[in-house]
Amino acid sequence: MRFPLLPAQELRRRVDTWAATLRVRPRVVRVQAMCRKWGSCSSAGIVTLAADLVMQDERFQNYVIVHELLHLRYPSHGRLFKALMNAHVPGWRELESARQDRGVKSRALR
Repeated sequence: MRFPLLPAQELRRRVDTWAATLRVRPRVVRVQAMCRKWGSCSSAGIVTLAADLVMQDERFQNYVIVHELLHLRYPSHGRLFKALMNAHVPGWRELESARQDRGVKSRALR
């Protein structure tokens, strides 16, 4: 009998799949409550994703996951970073405003 994955496990599984595709290796993947961001990537190789990302559209989830994983290789949002975003998540620029809106909305609620 197979049990359904818990939301955090599902996100981690998707990160593993994308990490293999992008040929990067996060040192740690965390899924936790985040108020201002959907995800982050530290210079130490720690990728953190918002726990409620699982409630978002799969395309948006892919955008956030790929964005953070690419930062393991490219810390800035330079031309190569953007080219890889275009290659792996076509139309990602439309999703960027939704990603940035999270910070604005959380600050407005304070």
